Amino acid sequence: MKLFGSSGIRGIANEEVTVDLALKVGMTLGNRNTTAVIGRDPRISGEMIENSIISGLASAGCEVYRTGVVTTPTLAYAARKFDCGVMVTASHNPAEYIGIKLWNPDGMAFDSKQQNEIESDIKNSNLKQVGWNSIGQVTDLPNVIRSHSDIILKNAGVSQRKIVVDPGCGPGGLITPHILRKMGCEVITINSQIDGTFPARNPEPSDKNLHLLKTAVKQFNADAGIAHDGDADRMMVVDDNGDFVPGDELLAIFGQNECNKGDTIAVPVDTSMTVDDALESINIIRTRVGDVYVAEAIKKYRAVFGGEPSGSWIFPKLTYCPDGIYAAAKIVTLINDSKLSEIRRSLPRYPIIRNTFECSNGKKEHTMNLIKKKAEPLGQVSQIDGIRIDMDSGWLLIRPSGTEPKIRITAQSRNNVKEIYSLGEEIVKEALL
Repeated sequence: MKLFGSSGIRGIANEEVTVDLALKVGMTLGNRNTTAVIGRDPRISGEMIENSIISGLASAGCEVYRTGVVTTPTLAYAARKFDCGVMVTASHNPAEYIGIKLWNPDGMAFDSKQQNEIESDIKNSNLKQVGWNSIGQVTDLPNVIRSHSDIILKNAGVSQRKIVVDPGCGPGGLITPHILRKMGCEVITINSQIDGTFPARNPEPSDKNLHLLKTAVKQFNADAGIAHDGDADRMMVVDDNGDFVPGDELLAIFGQNECNKGDTIAVPVDTSMTVDDALESINIIRTRVGDVYVAEAIKKYRAVFGGEPSGSWIFPKLTYCPDGIYAAAKIVTLINDSKLSEIRRSLPRYPIIRNTFECSNGKKEHTMNLIKKKAEPLGQVSQIDGIRIDMDSGWLLIRPSGTEPKIRITAQSRNNVKEIYSLGEEIVKEALL
């Protein structure tokens, strides 16, 4: 079974991601690196998995530096001083999940080649331990949140907007409110207590999970609401009317702000036509879904920006890691002169429908093969990631999730999105029978 999905190793704690697996990942990393920095989000299983990875790293002679509970972008920024970084997190997944994500010093997640090397070492039991007098030492690393805050404040502007911040009980509460206040914002926080059970809401900052934030923005007459996922690599926004801002619109807004004519951005294959039409003078590179693939394309094509509609925003002048905190600082400066609702009204909008269907990981390959056969007569088929069908009036994407046992459907059209979505739904249901 393949260990790495579209965003590192991820699964249910003590079932799919175990102490034994974490130990082996640590030993493999320790065989390949002399120093490593490790952090975690506050999940109940996080410390257990972190300790196993640390034991593996140290047993292979690697010097380990431990940050404690931090955001993923904070850990990725700290990795610049070490051979690699390790983040124990399941990001936007529910509390029972845990994961391991690996980072290079430039803030780029381990690419496909590096992931395959780790998997090969574990599969072939190519795990070596050092003698007792060469075991790596474990040292606590202070001030990583301050260092990350300082670099964001150095690159961010000022803003005096009223902002509601919802970290979702994750580590974003340790940094985002502080940065926005330093920028001049009036900040109100909700769900800011650190709690690895995520009692307030599901960690994914989606429209359906942000009822409290939307209500708070309206009640406090705020200019915007900021939401993070379980490790704050994602950031989503509620506008001044208390309406959720879809990620495709945020991609277009960030793209308009970051890019000049002829610049390049990287986005995944499920990105809306809104981005194409709002950024007509910009070169748009489409990738597989997953922030590591977007980051790879940014580096390869020297893009100035990249992101995913799910809430991952990558600003390469700072880091190749999706940074929800820096994205929050960016968005509050963008609404200095115009309300976010007004900026949104200037964007072209086309209806889009997204949905998921349960599908065990073992059935995904067979299911997608059936879907491909049914999709080929319907239009121009692309297989960058899953099956994308481009039609005269829109497009349909059916792809297996890289982090969950699900098949995802996305449909968009200028005039008949329900028909296109229904077509995709029928294809998936028939393939799952």
